[in-house]
Formats: sequence, structure tokens, C-alpha cells
Amino acid sequence: MTEAASNFEGLLREALAPVEPPADLVVRLESTLQSITELAADELEAWELSAMRDPRNWVRPAAALVAGTAAGTALVVLRARRRAQATPPRSVAGMRKAAGRTLEDIERETRRLLGDR
Repeated sequence: MTEAASNFEGLLREALAPVEPPADLVVRLESTLQSITELAADELEAWELSAMRDPRNWVRPAAALVAGTAAGTALVVLRARRRAQATPPRSVAGMRKAAGRTLEDIERETRRLLGDR
């Protein structure tokens, strides 16, 4: 019974061992989110205002709005988080400064994404 338990524990340790993500994961994720945001913006730009009278035509723009907003928000958070992790705070004052920098990063990234449109 103890041999089976130790074997089970070994299997569990192997299965739950931390796995490092690929090095280019952040770059791939960022480029995918950027392309989703751009595609959604293009879809919304191509939508004609005269089509608003018919509710059946609202599905594509609504889906583009939801997808673009979600991808844009994720992109802003991803970029701000990456910058925040570069210099971890060491004190309460450092944490306050880091929170301020994070908010500034979020504002800058949001302006950068929305400024193109």
C-alpha cells in the first residue's frame, strides 16, 4: 500500500510541476489581440449608419464592438502589467508610485489604441 501511495505521489508531483510558457507567448498574444482590435474597428467603420433602422443588421456591429472592446482592454492590461512587473516595489511608497505608473501606463495605452481611430 505504501509503494502505491508513493507512486501516486510521484505521479502527482510530475503532473503538477510548474510549466514555463514559451518565450514568445506574450508577443503572439499581443499581436493576436492587436489584430482582433483592428478587425473589429474596421468592421465598425465599414458599417453604414442607414442600416441601423433594421435590427437584424445589428448583430455584426454588436459582435465587433464586444470583441474589439474585450481585445483592446486585454491588450491595455497586458502591456501595463508587463511594465509594472519590470520594477517591483520595495516599500509602501514604492507601491504607491507603482500604482500611479500603472494607471499612467493604462491611460497611455488606451490613448494609443483609440488615437488611431
